[in-house]
Amino acid sequence: MTNKVLHKASGRGHADHGWLVSRHTFSFAGYYNPERMSFGLLRVLNDDFVEAGEGFGTHPHDNMEIISIPLEGDLEHRDSMGNTSVITSGEIQVMSAGTGITHSEYNKNNDRPVKFLQIWVFPNKRNVSPRYDQIRIDEAAMRNSLLQVVSPNPEDEGVWIHQDAWFHLGKFDKDFTTSYSLKKKENGVYAFVLDGDFTIDGTALNPRDGLGLWNTGEISITATSEGARLLLMEVPMAG
Repeated sequence: MTNKVLHKASGRGHADHGWLVSRHTFSFAGYYNPERMSFGLLRVLNDDFVEAGEGFGTHPHDNMEIISIPLEGDLEHRDSMGNTSVITSGEIQVMSAGTGITHSEYNKNNDRPVKFLQIWVFPNKRNVSPRYDQIRIDEAAMRNSLLQVVSPNPEDEGVWIHQDAWFHLGKFDKDFTTSYSLKKKENGVYAFVLDGDFTIDGTALNPRDGLGLWNTGEISITATSEGARLLLMEVPMAG
């Protein structure tokens, strides 16, 4: 029997630092909820809003796979590996922190905010060499389809991470129905609604709601509003 956990957008943790407003699906920093520590090996799902010209100063990470998905605006990245880049809406960035990195993230623009998702996944290998990658997503390929944007395999579509995890993005017409088959039976899938409304396995979801499902091989997805956007994250439930 399929197990489900529903995380409504209104129940997320909230941090307002003035320059940064962040919503936390799982416990993070000053937000602690013992019932929301993670979904399997998906540890962090932060929905961040950074004011014009502001950002995160240089700070460290280690032994974590970090995925950033800009939703609006431009995010400037610098790290201890020597990478300097700007990540824009329609791109995806990944870092394997491994043995340790430092990096900073700033809103590139002084006239508008940047909105992005910051996602952490526990790795299946510790103390790997730090790694960075960034690609542009084929947004046309997301139309009424689930486009793979993260996988464990460097040869596959999208960016890759040190974990048996697959992420997909899709944008759907109203009433379009599809399904997703899990790659590994011991994995679960976490659906996060970016825009619009969906019904997933009989559960109604609205913008920024999250639904975790496990002990299942396939889930059904129906968009119930026009232009609805969805992020699906298949991750191991145990490491």
